[in-house]
Amino acid sequence: MTGLREPTGTPATPASSAEVLRAVEQRVLWLSTAIVHHANRVRPNPGGLKVGGHQASSASMATIMTALWFRHLRAEDRVSVKPHASPVLHAINFLLGELDERYLGTLREFGGLQSYPSRAKDPDPVDYSTGSVGIGATAPIWGALARRYVAKFDGAVGTGRQYSLVGDAELDEGACWEAVLDPMVAELGEIVWIVDLNRQSLDRVVPNFGATRLQGMFAAAGWQVLTVKYGRLLEDLFTRPGGAALRRRIDEMPNPEYQRLLRCSPEQLRERLPGADAEVADLVADLDDATLHAAVRNLGGHDLETLGAALDAIDDTRPTVILAYTVKGYGLASEGHPQNHSSLLTDAQLAELAAAVGASVDRPWARFAAGTSEDALCAATAARLRRPPVPAPAAPAVPADFGRTPGGTATTQAALGRTLLDLTRSAPEAARRVVTLAPDVSSSTNLGGWVNKVGVWSARERVDWFADDPETILHWREQPDGQHLELGIAETNLVGLLGELGATWSRWGEPLLPIGVLYDPFVERALEPWSFGIYAGGQSILVGTPSGVTLAPEGGAHQSVTTPSVGLEQPGCVAYEPAFALDVEWTLLASLARLGRPDGTSAYLRLSTRPVDQTLAAVPADPAARERRRRQVVAGAYPLRSASPAPAVTIAAMGAMVPEALVAARRLDTQGVPADVVCVTSPGLVFDAVQARAGRGEGPGWILDAAFPARRAAPMVTLLDGHPHTLAFLAGINGVRAAHLGVSRFGQSGDLDAVHRHHGIDADSVVRAALDVVG
Repeated sequence: MTGLREPTGTPATPASSAEVLRAVEQRVLWLSTAIVHHANRVRPNPGGLKVGGHQASSASMATIMTALWFRHLRAEDRVSVKPHASPVLHAINFLLGELDERYLGTLREFGGLQSYPSRAKDPDPVDYSTGSVGIGATAPIWGALARRYVAKFDGAVGTGRQYSLVGDAELDEGACWEAVLDPMVAELGEIVWIVDLNRQSLDRVVPNFGATRLQGMFAAAGWQVLTVKYGRLLEDLFTRPGGAALRRRIDEMPNPEYQRLLRCSPEQLRERLPGADAEVADLVADLDDATLHAAVRNLGGHDLETLGAALDAIDDTRPTVILAYTVKGYGLASEGHPQNHSSLLTDAQLAELAAAVGASVDRPWARFAAGTSEDALCAATAARLRRPPVPAPAAPAVPADFGRTPGGTATTQAALGRTLLDLTRSAPEAARRVVTLAPDVSSSTNLGGWVNKVGVWSARERVDWFADDPETILHWREQPDGQHLELGIAETNLVGLLGELGATWSRWGEPLLPIGVLYDPFVERALEPWSFGIYAGGQSILVGTPSGVTLAPEGGAHQSVTTPSVGLEQPGCVAYEPAFALDVEWTLLASLARLGRPDGTSAYLRLSTRPVDQTLAAVPADPAARERRRRQVVAGAYPLRSASPAPAVTIAAMGAMVPEALVAARRLDTQGVPADVVCVTSPGLVFDAVQARAGRGEGPGWILDAAFPARRAAPMVTLLDGHPHTLAFLAGINGVRAAHLGVSRFGQSGDLDAVHRHHGIDADSVVRAALDVVG
């Protein structure tokens, strides 16, 4: 077995000949260029703001994308398109009948084509949202893993390839190499990266671009490496007398020198190209101007036949990277210019392009005439790539309450694992859809019991050599029906996979309930790719634990400060910081119930390793009162202690600091300062309620009357293990004086009491602040 796949393009008939494919490529180049031109030079722009777009970046990809779509893609394949080539994607979708003509003039217009490909916002088919550098490139890796995982629920999800169209500058992103090097990735034969090697970044020609180094790095990671450097014209010249010298001259030429040749006239080329090599000079002297001009820019990434051969040579037994040499701005007046990244053709230059490719400036959006071979190729390609509609997902029913009231001392971190285990007993169908992920921290985040129960997912069963070791506590049983995935220590990989697992409901109609667990201090490292996953439609739960300075002995390096406000501010996400084990159960179950549905949302839970006496929760015994408490917990806040008859001060506390709030309230009582204590579980939801009350959005407005009723308004002290501004808005609900306690400095190592005193969040500090605000 060679691992080679048979060519999947259309047969070699007149409708798919090289000439016809070349005509389609030219039309794709024209349309993508005209889309950007129209947005900037034709469409009215009364505000005068730069619209932007990337004609040169699109031009360097036009040949690659034409070869891929019109000859090789199958309906089950998926493609992540590099952000700046979005006009090429829209041009292709237009030719395939997947995009209405009225959208071609709407690039970057409100309600029109997005700046970069977007699954959620573009009107035409987009497989992966891109735009955040490095994230779109790696998304198909996680999409491949998600498809393999979801196949255990529906074997009909297919085995298509997952393509990434990547700019060479994008490979500077560490996220790319974190993904490439993860041990799970080497087994994913459906992964294909096509790298657009135009050797330019935004500002310049990259002086020392190491293609050989890239080849070695991918090969060392177990990837098949295919290099498409020269087109057929140059390869033919290399066989002539002096051809070997010409190849050597171009191979050894610095990138900026080569790029400068692209801007030269034929006369200048005859002078500059040979350098000091007489053999090259003799070869060049025999070429006519047109051939010489074409030869200098005849790179493999612009040769349809050479690209096709590389795509046919893909080995589906391991990941593949195709390094395709290209010219940035190929075919445009700006080709090869070091500052062409965001440059725009003039009206005159656009007219020259139209004449060169057989298009019309007056009718820029013309499709191929009916009955032509080009039109037939577009129709055949559209039929080949047509996908059946995704079935409507049926999200599993998740219980709201297990009916258990925890006692004794427990941590919210430990409550996470307990809740997941309880779910397997109380709602096995929902539990089947849960998939957990961790970057090598399963045992230290209390997922051990869950992992032992459900096993670790692997595409094939592996031997657990420690299964019979009596001292082994965490059993690593890897099997196709496991429900936990462990990646290397790279948070961007974790949340990249989390987002794709959270999108299976929309890709294949198979909803999952994905939960990613990582140390809370590293949430911000993972935030951008996780946020982008939410933007792209991925619904998941991110658990940050342990959090805050309550992880006292670890010191400032492992004490998160800003994550509470991050959770409050993240769009498409409900953030919770539970104080008690039962709060964890209720908020986690509510978060699971929001996943895997068209109107779903993601969630972030910030948990702690601080042991807390669970009787402090004072959970009502009456079933109706208990349900009332549960609804308040899920909605964002609940009254935990009520002074009689009325409070002189309200202490609003969150998470692991609730015990200090209760101690301070009791001490204030003895001084004649009665205190209410409100436990805040989600500042974001409470803020939404405040906005809704003012008519600025939607939110659970009733929670304000339940947790902060005007009749009990009093000066306030807010308290949390995080930056104090997170809860500062609470004072505005009833317009009261307030003091805000929290953490705004790097942490210190020490015992919990010492660290709390250092940051001014201990019970003494709460009492002092309360006495100050009551005056």
